[in-house]
Amino acid sequence: MTTGPQLLAFGGVIVLGAVSPGPDFAVVVRHSAVSGRAHGMLAAAGVAAGVLGWAIAAASGVAALVTLVPVAFTVIKLVGAGYLAVLGLRALVAARRAGDFRVEPSVPGAARPGRWVAFRDGLLCNILNPKAAVFFVALLPQFLPVDPGLLDTLTLSVTAVAITGAWFVAVAILVGGLRRLFARPAVRRAVDGVTGVVLVGLGVRLALTGAR
Repeated sequence: MTTGPQLLAFGGVIVLGAVSPGPDFAVVVRHSAVSGRAHGMLAAAGVAAGVLGWAIAAASGVAALVTLVPVAFTVIKLVGAGYLAVLGLRALVAARRAGDFRVEPSVPGAARPGRWVAFRDGLLCNILNPKAAVFFVALLPQFLPVDPGLLDTLTLSVTAVAITGAWFVAVAILVGGLRRLFARPAVRRAVDGVTGVVLVGLGVRLALTGAR
């Protein structure tokens, strides 16, 4: 049975991992700044769903196969790197289009186009990052009992999802609250440009990353 101190220690490590700057952070910030807090929160939910997927994969041994089989690791790594590069290039293109700098109308009940794209971006950004597999494969066994039960695995998985989701939702709310500022053409251009460069750079870095 996972003890309270083990759970607290595990939560602390997850906090450090969540707040570390990376592609998840860049995706949530951009969706929040460009499209508002609702889009940012959906991107955060996508990231949390990805974390849940990797936690379950690590507990079941699937994630270990990703880290041990070079071909699997390489395929996921290259697909993830390519996806980050595409997101970054789209942001850079948006930074060059002055006509795109407009605020979407906030109409109660109105459907905002691309809202679920935010969830997809958050999910794929996390799930296509094999470094997450390495992280959970190395982390989970240290906090599970010698003979872990389903409840132990679920407890750690839910903890990881809750902490990650809470952090990125907070980021989305904070950035989304400053949306009027980000709606200014110069600021919007800067956000798109910076996040574009960061995402492309992270994609290149992921492509060059080894399994160990």
